[in-house]
Amino acid sequence: MPFMAITTVSSSLYFLAEDCDQNKLKQGIRKEEISSMTKTREMDTTDDAHQAQQHKATSKGMVEQTKTSLLRAAVERQDPSSKGVDDSTLRRFLRARDLDVQRASAMFLKYLKWRREFVPNGSISPSEVSNEIAQNKVFVQGTDKKGRPIMVAFGSRHYQNKESSEELKLYVLDKICARTSPEQEKFVVLADLQGWGYANSDVRGCLAALAILQDYYPERLGKLFIVNAPYIFMAVWKIIYPFIDNNTKKKIVFVENKKLKSTLLEDIDESLTPDIYGGRLPLVPVL
Repeated sequence: MPFMAITTVSSSLYFLAEDCDQNKLKQGIRKEEISSMTKTREMDTTDDAHQAQQHKATSKGMVEQTKTSLLRAAVERQDPSSKGVDDSTLRRFLRARDLDVQRASAMFLKYLKWRREFVPNGSISPSEVSNEIAQNKVFVQGTDKKGRPIMVAFGSRHYQNKESSEELKLYVLDKICARTSPEQEKFVVLADLQGWGYANSDVRGCLAALAILQDYYPERLGKLFIVNAPYIFMAVWKIIYPFIDNNTKKKIVFVENKKLKSTLLEDIDESLTPDIYGGRLPLVPVL
C-alpha cells in the first residue's frame, strides 16, 4: 500500500478513535449529570416530604393549642377548681375524644367529680393499701426504649373472692404516672397471667380497672403486653373485650410464650427487661 494511503487510513483511524473517546467522555459526563440531577430531585423530594411533615405537625399543634384553650375556658366556667390543671392534662382528655371540645369537657368534669369524691385528700397513702402491697401484685420499675415507665402486674396474685381494692388501682396508676415526664406521658404494662385460674377471674375488678384507666387516665397507656396467658383466660377476655375502646385495643399485644423475650426486647433494652423474662433487671418491691 502506498505510503500516503497508509497515512490517510491511520489518520482516519486516529480521528475515529478520538471521536469515540470524546463520545464516551460526553456520555460519561451526561450520565454524571443525570445521576446528579436524579440525586438532587430525590433530595428535593425528601426535603419536601420533611417540610410537609413539619407543616402538618405544626398545624396539628396549633389546632390542639387552640382547642386546649377552648376546653380550659369551658371547664373553668363550670368548675373553678380546674384552674390549677396543666395544659398537658387537658390535651390528653382532648385527644381521648378526638379533639371534640364538648365531649372532652364532659369527660374531664366527670373526672374532677370522681377525683374529689373518691380521693378527698388528693392521693392514696401506702398505709391505706398496705395489705394489697404486701401481696406483691404489682411492680413499677425500668423504662422501655421510648422512656415509658414499665409496670409488671401478676394476675395470679389477685383473687375474686376478696374485696377488690379500687384504692390500690388508683395508688398504682398515680405512682406510675408520677414517673412519666412532659416529653413522655405514657407508660407500659406487662400483665403476667402465669398460674392464672378461675379463682383469679375477677371480671368485675377487671372492668373497674379498665373503666378507671379509660375514663380517668386517658392517653396514659402506651402499650399492654399480655404474657403467659392460659387458654382458660380467653373466656374472660371475651367478656372484657367489648368494653375496651378502639384506641386501647390497638395498644394490646398478646405475646407468644416462645417469642416472649424477643418480643419484649423489641421495645425494652435487655438491661431493663425483668430477669424473669430473660432480661437482666431483678424485680424488687418498689411500691
